[in-house]
Amino acid sequence: MSNSSDTNSQYSATSQEVQVMDEDDIRRALTRIAHEILERNHGAKDVALVGILTRGAPLAERLALQIQKIEGVEVPVGKLDIGLYRDDYAANPAGRPSLVASAINFDVTAKNVVLVDEVLFTGRTVRAAISALLDLGRPASIQLAILLDRGHRELPIRPDYVGKNIPTGRHEHVNVHLQETDGEDIATIRKEKV
Repeated sequence: MSNSSDTNSQYSATSQEVQVMDEDDIRRALTRIAHEILERNHGAKDVALVGILTRGAPLAERLALQIQKIEGVEVPVGKLDIGLYRDDYAANPAGRPSLVASAINFDVTAKNVVLVDEVLFTGRTVRAAISALLDLGRPASIQLAILLDRGHRELPIRPDYVGKNIPTGRHEHVNVHLQETDGEDIATIRKEKV
């Protein structure tokens, strides 16, 4: 559920889905995160953004554009496929993970790499992304930027930059739709009937 009483009032007997972020909320959150990245790293020097596929990649691109607007510097941006690094792909009913080519056209060594994803839940996706990233080199640091942190961590992973914290139940689903992948910018929570 959301922290706001407006969001809670959006529940109805027929609807189990609640909007937690709209297009403006997402834009504002990414602008704030871009400023926080620059502040923490004392500018854009040696900063690189790596989006975890699928929706982390367009978020990383948007953050890079914000950083360029603020600082006047282009930071390298890559996208990372973690399919082979997941610890749960054996449980996938389809068998092998579907693989999408990672595209990181810069050396991550000695960079302050900011991993970017849309939702942080158990932490297992981030663990897989860190393993995949370390196979490419040795960054000076790995930081984590998340649009929505929903809690329920199973691993000791904490984001450095958060667009919004949203307390959720384990049986609720957080859905983030982005213009680049889904044709709209919106984040919702859908309660699963138990």
